[in-house]
Amino acid sequence: MEMKLVDSHAHLNDSRFRGDLGQVLERAQAAGVAAIINVGYDLASAARAVETAGRYNGVYAAVGVHPHDADRQPEDYLDRLGQLACRQKVVAIGEMGLDFYRNLSPAPVQEKVFREQLRLARRLNLPVIIHDRDAHEQVLAVLKEEGAETVGGVMHCFSGDLVLARQCLALGLYISLAGPVTYGSNGKLAEVARNVPLDRLLLETDAPYLPPHPHRGRRNEPAYVRLVAEQVARMRGLKPEQVAAATAENAYRLFKIDQK
Repeated sequence: MEMKLVDSHAHLNDSRFRGDLGQVLERAQAAGVAAIINVGYDLASAARAVETAGRYNGVYAAVGVHPHDADRQPEDYLDRLGQLACRQKVVAIGEMGLDFYRNLSPAPVQEKVFREQLRLARRLNLPVIIHDRDAHEQVLAVLKEEGAETVGGVMHCFSGDLVLARQCLALGLYISLAGPVTYGSNGKLAEVARNVPLDRLLLETDAPYLPPHPHRGRRNEPAYVRLVAEQVARMRGLKPEQVAAATAENAYRLFKIDQK
């Protein structure tokens, strides 16, 4: 059975892919990656994500403002984001959320920009891609208050425990696992990988960040999502092809991607 994968979160717009993006995509295809969601984190990277999606088959775009960049956006950022979101092959708003680990933008500004993007997603009926670092309770509260369950979305690169995962599932969100699930020391993530229903699970690389074992310390790339699938399969006692097929189907459903 051939492996069919979706990398539900990558940053192909990152400068580290500038010199060899074509080869990166060829390796992804050879590894069985049928689709990649290329995610923006500010207006410039969102525009590049849309442009890249237009150039390559199997590449789709998400447009959003990361919490790190929340206080560096122009006053009309939301209008410009909305214009980008209406372009072809844009399948989500994000990544957006809260990051209280680095606090590169003031918390009130992060929350304001987070809420504004959730409202944009609701207006455009697009799912959301959520970044949550050291802000679990606050992220959940905002998602509930802003009615995120009406559009759905994904907790990208999930870093919480099973209790948090179940709270996210109750909001209608998917849980996405990335390279850290392959790191031997992460017991709570292993519990999440084993217990989240397979029909609510996504896989990602977050490339070029967080490469899975044995590639830690190097640039991550979409082909390595196969290693995430293999690890999750081992944890669940399934064949990698089963995990790949189920999580790919979930991604197509969430992002409303036609598989023709």
